[in-house]
Amino acid sequence: MPNALILYVNRGYTSPYALSTFVTLREKNLAFDVVEIDMNVDGHKQGDYRTRSLTERIPTLVHGDFALSESSAMDEYLEDAFPETPRVYPSGVRERARARQIQAFVRSDLMPIRIERSTSTVFQHEKPAPLSAEAGAAAEKLISFADALIPADSGNLFGVWSIADTDLAMMLNRLVHNGDAVPEKIARYVRSQWARPSVQAWVDLARIANS
Repeated sequence: MPNALILYVNRGYTSPYALSTFVTLREKNLAFDVVEIDMNVDGHKQGDYRTRSLTERIPTLVHGDFALSESSAMDEYLEDAFPETPRVYPSGVRERARARQIQAFVRSDLMPIRIERSTSTVFQHEKPAPLSAEAGAAAEKLISFADALIPADSGNLFGVWSIADTDLAMMLNRLVHNGDAVPEKIARYVRSQWARPSVQAWVDLARIANS
């Protein structure tokens, strides 16, 4: 099919960024194929994948003869390319900007958490050490950020679900899953977002890959 959609992911299904675009595709009810790249043998730096991705990173989305990497760009591309399907970004200008802010924040900040609570601790159930002082400070920053945005009833950030909910919940679940101290409102929010069928479809793939 000339306009088929292909999502390239890492073989262990631990990438939070691949998760984001996988969920976007599922929520928009788009048919797509998943292709696994083995990063343990530098599959992301070789051959056709390297040429298509440009950045040599996971994930990459291919739509016909167009290839795009960087998950938030991929999410926005799918929103624009398939406007007739369910939206994954808020319809309001300010809410949409806030959603993009959340996506940028969890991708560009909080490095100590991303190091000490890598997603392998969530999807492959590795047991991490207690948070360092630096990571603890980053956790406090994340919790303060999330607490200001998550409604009192722990519902979706903008009333209706958006892909920013998945991305924020993924970052927070690095703490919740590992038993780090998190306010109950935030823990409820994470559990609710994690139970979403599109997210659980990814979790099932990770479980199979890591069993």
